[in-house]
Amino acid sequence: MRKLVYFVGVSLDGYIAGPNGEIDFYPVADDMWEWMRAEYPETLPTHVRPHVGLDVDAPNQKFDTLVMGRGTYDPALSIGVTSPYAHMKQYVVSSTLGRIDAPGVEVVEGDPVGLVQELKRQDGMDIWLAGGGKLAAALLEEIDELVIKSYPVVAGTGVPGFAGEFRPTLFRPTERTEFSNGVQVTWLTRA
Repeated sequence: MRKLVYFVGVSLDGYIAGPNGEIDFYPVADDMWEWMRAEYPETLPTHVRPHVGLDVDAPNQKFDTLVMGRGTYDPALSIGVTSPYAHMKQYVVSSTLGRIDAPGVEVVEGDPVGLVQELKRQDGMDIWLAGGGKLAAALLEEIDELVIKSYPVVAGTGVPGFAGEFRPTLFRPTERTEFSNGVQVTWLTRA
């Protein structure tokens, strides 16, 4: 069965983005770019790939399906990109977005839990939960694994990694690696 993996970057104080969706304050070093290109190329938007030394057609390594909230999707829309991850099937969970006319992009207005449960039953690679915090909180019971890129920066405010009710949920660390910029990546599975 496929897993739902929340692969996300967070600040030291638990924010995945700034108050206006900013992510440019996260430091990324050359060795981290190399790791992303080799291990998680599908997490780099299709239109960004040529700018970071990655072939547009680089094969996916971990994920072939992406679930994201509107706040994660909006930055691409703001620059006219309707299919930011054209190399994967994309689901945008939103009750306000409306229809998007882009191949491989489906807007889901209903229950994200039902969507993920159905996706898990299908054949394929794992499912990437890209954000945001409200969607991650709504899907907490469905998250099988966390891959947390912890950046050595304090944001002060912004979009929390999980924006929901108090619901302590244990995960167990299974692996950790560190890059020259101080970023630590930790893999965790549901305890």
